[in-house]
Amino acid sequence: MASPEGALDLLLDDCRFPPPGTPLFCAVSGGPDSLALLALAVAAGCVVTAVHVDHGLRAGSATEAEVVAAAAARLGAGFRGEAVEVGPGPNLEARARAARRGVLPRGAATGHTMDDQAETVLVNLLRGAGLDGLAGMRPGLEHPLLGIRRSQTHALCEELGLDPVHDPSNADRRFVRNRVRHELLPLASAIAGRDLVPVLARQAGLLADEAQLLDVLALGIDPTDAKVLAAAPAPLARRATRRWLRGPGPHPPDLAAVERVLAVARGQMGATDVAPGTRVRRSRGTLSSQPIGSEASGSVGAR
Repeated sequence: MASPEGALDLLLDDCRFPPPGTPLFCAVSGGPDSLALLALAVAAGCVVTAVHVDHGLRAGSATEAEVVAAAAARLGAGFRGEAVEVGPGPNLEARARAARRGVLPRGAATGHTMDDQAETVLVNLLRGAGLDGLAGMRPGLEHPLLGIRRSQTHALCEELGLDPVHDPSNADRRFVRNRVRHELLPLASAIAGRDLVPVLARQAGLLADEAQLLDVLALGIDPTDAKVLAAAPAPLARRATRRWLRGPGPHPPDLAAVERVLAVARGQMGATDVAPGTRVRRSRGTLSSQPIGSEASGSVGAR
């Protein structure tokens, strides 16, 4: 059996951490994946600070911060605790995720593994995502563990004597991701006769490369030039339009909004609403995005 140091070294070969000495914030919930992230980041020579976010969603959740703080102290990392409020209601997963992102430092690393990547691809497929969604999470500094398996992070915690927090919500079948993890992915693997996690992760990587290429090609298209946009190949026109409509915001517009803007560029519509309070119009061959009410109202066409 490999020593703890040997186990860390073996896994580091498949991880993507910044150079030794680089300050790195790690999102650490106390689960086995995030504790493994913490241990691997320290072993990679980064100057690590573990950030624990308490969502207050279950009794005793505040004590999980103590588990993370103790692990950070033992491994030689700093610690920072944050608390957010996530009230009951629909879309609990999404709201908790948004609240967590709101307090995590920009560029914080997460403990998502190859298994999480495969699940993300399937979840996005079920939601009807396009190329970018099917490309999953992008490997890099924010997702350094996408090259290793969940079974390896669990084994590493055991090897290091770390006692992870076990979140009962990970088994709750009311959440789509949990059903994908516990039902869909095992069934698909059984039908395929092989473990589909590395297959889906590999496909995500290929699609990410193609998405990046399309982004580069789309940079040459001016999305406000209606004639140029209408004449461009559809995949590039869609990406140029999505980039323009997205602006500095974190979320891209949906496909329906993009297609309506392309219809305006082709002269099939005079204008269209693309978001609450925002309208895209065509005038003298130029597309412009304006707050509704800032220009004279007119026929908007079907939406």
